[in-house]
Amino acid sequence: MRQGNVLYDNHIAGTITETYEGEYIFLYHPSYLEATGSEPITLTMPLRTEPYRDKRLFAFFEGLIPEGWLLDIASKNWKLNPNDRMGLLLACCRNCIGAVSVQPKKSGND
Repeated sequence: MRQGNVLYDNHIAGTITETYEGEYIFLYHPSYLEATGSEPITLTMPLRTEPYRDKRLFAFFEGLIPEGWLLDIASKNWKLNPNDRMGLLLACCRNCIGAVSVQPKKSGND
């Protein structure tokens, strides 16, 4: 299982998880939901307590992954398969342009 903390404006907004069964789950953190002024990371994933689940990586997160020549460079430098979307998300999206970034989770306490 691989996980990443999803940050919105440098605040942990939630967690993205790829399960061993190949399912993707995004869950907003309770503290983010309770904070005044919290905004959804994307309009397609409004704030809610229930997790979002899908068999494919959510389109919003796919959009954060580089494409074209930049994807080629990232794949070669980090020795990642271009089809390993979660691996690319965790490796390439730590410092994205815009308000959202994804930081690999190192332990269950992050």
